[in-house]
Amino acid sequence: MPKQATTSRRRDDVLALPIRLDRAIRSQSQQVHAALRAGIVDGLLAPSLRLPSTRGLAEQLGVRRNAIVAAYEALLSDGLIEARHGAGTYVAAELPSPQPPAPAAELEVRIPPRRPFTLGVTLVDPMLLKRLAAASRRRIAQAAPDDLGYSDPRGSLHLRTQVAHYLAANRGVRCDPSCVLIVSGTQHGLRLCIDALLSPGDPVWFEDPGYAASRYTLTTTGAKLVPVPVDGEGLVVSAGEKADANARAAYVTPSHQFPTGVAMSMARRIALLDWARRSGAYIFEDDYDSEYRFAGPPLTALAGIGAERVIYLGTFGKTLFAGLRLGYLVVPPALVSRVVAARAAQDRFPPAFMQDALADLMADGVIAAHMRRMRPRYRQARDVVAEALAKHGKGHLHLDAPSQGLHLLATLPSGAPKGAAKLIRERAGIECRLLSDARIVQRGPDGFILGYSGFAAKDLADAARRLARAAQEVLASASSSRRAAR
Repeated sequence: MPKQATTSRRRDDVLALPIRLDRAIRSQSQQVHAALRAGIVDGLLAPSLRLPSTRGLAEQLGVRRNAIVAAYEALLSDGLIEARHGAGTYVAAELPSPQPPAPAAELEVRIPPRRPFTLGVTLVDPMLLKRLAAASRRRIAQAAPDDLGYSDPRGSLHLRTQVAHYLAANRGVRCDPSCVLIVSGTQHGLRLCIDALLSPGDPVWFEDPGYAASRYTLTTTGAKLVPVPVDGEGLVVSAGEKADANARAAYVTPSHQFPTGVAMSMARRIALLDWARRSGAYIFEDDYDSEYRFAGPPLTALAGIGAERVIYLGTFGKTLFAGLRLGYLVVPPALVSRVVAARAAQDRFPPAFMQDALADLMADGVIAAHMRRMRPRYRQARDVVAEALAKHGKGHLHLDAPSQGLHLLATLPSGAPKGAAKLIRERAGIECRLLSDARIVQRGPDGFILGYSGFAAKDLADAARRLARAAQEVLASASSSRRAAR
């Protein structure tokens, strides 16, 4: 047990100080320094109090004398104590008034549990992790002096080059690596673009329903969201023009709309690009999980047919795993300097070792092979959920199995009572987002946004069965109540 003095009596000419050593600190001198500093700052040791000699305090605390000497020297440097020639060591006469301890922060940060239907969960191949770990160790061990200093705000040239090659081959986006920025994720990239290109209060078209995380990013930066409805062809451009033809930007998920899963038709893409050119607006294209298309190759990105007005946002979080915290932007050449300046003002540049390690795996074909292995597994997971809902839902849930992506949408009938979706979710004991959470304007039936990637087929089937049965029970009960009220 750490020693603690609770009185001011003298023993062998030593004043027992009311301090406690933190034995979790490995260095004895740091233990003493931290205890004395806390005692002085908290007002336990009064200004101008004479401190024990180094030998006497070492005896009291049960530490080496040189630890007391080092602690006193550090406190002298801090200005918390003073040495008076021939008189000893004293607590400084002039000190700030002691402040009461700050209460613990009462901030609830909810991290979704890893349960079936949680969004953003992926399957991770242990072999991929081993290859990534080996590549990162190699990059660190072989680092040259230039690799250890300040770097380009855009990120690793090696990874930017690999991203450019990948996008040209798979997404139809032709860009120079100089126009690619490596970021910590889609929301980080979106925030950089907002800071560089928009002003507070600027109107921005936003898909309704749409991706809640991006909505939060836009609103916290002061953007004025203009909700634009989505139908079977994607964003209804004509509705956006009617609502605000002079909006400064539009945020879209054209390849796989979140959460409906529809792909934007070519007619709508052309209309959106034409509007952006006429109005001088920017288009933020979030291509969050387009790599996992189950019927044919990925669709051509919007940036592949209208790059001069489109900022392309991609992420490795859905391709590999969220904890990697790596994404990328493709910015039109005319805008690169503005976005890079915003990046340099925030966090200067991203860490390079993991970027280069990932780029090594991309160059070796490891990442492409991983996606080929995962694609049929995610398709199977989609089918398991869709089949279970169809079998047990008995018409109470409507869904169209998406041709790509990592989630599907199951909606309730149009006559379902308000609040039914939340009650069904609670009764089923599942973890999922509601369609109403993704809406700005509440219209149409509610539903469930079901992530199916990253989970065992058995667990998905069980969760889908519980959801379908809960929907059947809740809706049947509501129907009976309505009949009884007539």
